[in-house]
Amino acid sequence: MVSGDAQVRAARNATSTIPIVIAAAADPVGNGLVESLSRPGGNVTGMSRQLTDSTGKRLELLREIVPGRRLAILFNAGNPLTRPELEVAEKAGQALGFATMRAEIRSSADVQPAIEALAGKAGAIYVCIDPLVSTNNVRINALAQAARLPTMHSSRDNIDAGGMISYGPDTVDLFRRAAEFVDKILRGARPADLPVGQPVKFELVINLQIAKAIGIEVSPTVLARADQVIE
Repeated sequence: MVSGDAQVRAARNATSTIPIVIAAAADPVGNGLVESLSRPGGNVTGMSRQLTDSTGKRLELLREIVPGRRLAILFNAGNPLTRPELEVAEKAGQALGFATMRAEIRSSADVQPAIEALAGKAGAIYVCIDPLVSTNNVRINALAQAARLPTMHSSRDNIDAGGMISYGPDTVDLFRRAAEFVDKILRGARPADLPVGQPVKFELVINLQIAKAIGIEVSPTVLARADQVIE
């Protein structure tokens, strides 16, 4: 069982015969991990995070929360697997009235100057999921808070790391359902014949402590829709 698009691709490149179960991947079809959701083909199947499909919802929530309309999209320019989310975020953001700008990083050394350069230019940061971002998530959120910029993430883990808002699938549920694929394969099913699963549980988490610290007032209607509010 493997989690993450880059990790799944590495496993698939290493073997075309051993079954590979995806615990959670951002965009299995868009990033070429499977042929289609209904007929994955090959030796890979498992769970999709539907990352690009839920990007618009994250931006709709962000529009309700932040007062400005200048949006920075933070992404790892060295990882081509982040491009689908980046492009969807730009298009969806612009359709919602945001003026978007790119904040590129390629290494940990780029994180601080990239975020500091946004001060006074952006009103919020949309963070594209990526291994480099995950490694630096505490630092990214701390720098964003220092610059008084709210951050929007797709994973609950980033709220634990100091992010302000996250909206995305329940990762625990994805991993549990991925285990069902393992069970079916061990009983003789072929990965090629097992349709890729899609999330059914999404969660909105808001760190109200961070919001208050940077001067963002979250409306009661948004807070009422949250699955968890950290106070």
